[in-house]
Amino acid sequence: MTGMPRKALATEAEPSEMALESLVGYNLKRAYVILQNDYRAVMGEHGLSPRVFSALTFVVETPNLTQSDLARRLGIERSGLVAIVDELEGRGYLRRVAVPQDRRVQALSPTDAGVQAYEAALTLVHAHEDRMLQTLDAGERDQLLHLLKKIRETGE
Repeated sequence: MTGMPRKALATEAEPSEMALESLVGYNLKRAYVILQNDYRAVMGEHGLSPRVFSALTFVVETPNLTQSDLARRLGIERSGLVAIVDELEGRGYLRRVAVPQDRRVQALSPTDAGVQAYEAALTLVHAHEDRMLQTLDAGERDQLLHLLKKIRETGE
């Protein structure tokens, strides 16, 4: 019969017994939400969002990166990058610089204020991650990062 709801397998299944608990995607999403909520609380109302922080990190660590390269590294469409770059430029954290070989292309260069904001944010992010991952020992944390990077590599 179509359109009829499926009957529950158990009337009061414990969360640990549910099929969702065995799914990597479900657990990644739940962990992400918890990390994201704490990140936003740590950064405060006027702090950098994760995407903006990631963009600033690339600009500071690889100065004169083009906007196209930044979009590729972030895994977003170039059109989606415009608002991020506008925000960083509006905060005085970066400037757009014409590329001498092709004046139609703009590179992104951090300002002194951008470098200082990045360093301050990075300190907060490290403290946030240390607190959120305190139940993992150093080996487990390294293993988690290694496994997450392997997953990313399959999709990139």
